[in-house]
Amino acid sequence: MPFLDPKYEKAATLRVQRRPKQLAVIDQGGCTGCMVCVDFCPVDCIELVPGPDPDNPNVHKLVEIDLPLCIGCTLCAKYCPWDTIEMFSFDDAYKIAPDWTLREVVAEQWGREPVQEAPAVRPRRRDLERKAEE
Repeated sequence: MPFLDPKYEKAATLRVQRRPKQLAVIDQGGCTGCMVCVDFCPVDCIELVPGPDPDNPNVHKLVEIDLPLCIGCTLCAKYCPWDTIEMFSFDDAYKIAPDWTLREVVAEQWGREPVQEAPAVRPRRRDLERKAEE
């Protein structure tokens, strides 16, 4: 399960069954930390990553997308003034995100396990009935 906390078990199960077709990934190499994407995100899955200097965390700040919460709405990518957010297929997003991430806070905040692969989809009853009729 993507979440260790038992209160998220139902949401995690649904996430595996109904995962979005695409997810947003931020290229932190071009991110300025302007946080425009945060204003447009309907599920609040974009986290602020403070700068590396603990005395002045607002310098060189970035943002990071919490992939298990992303619903793939494309609003952040559409309104990013620096064009550093791109939409990728679900599987590709999890492969590309580690390469594009310079600093992260999401893994430290939530302590998540890796996302499980989706189980094979069972055929619908009406599809089976159609095949039986043929």
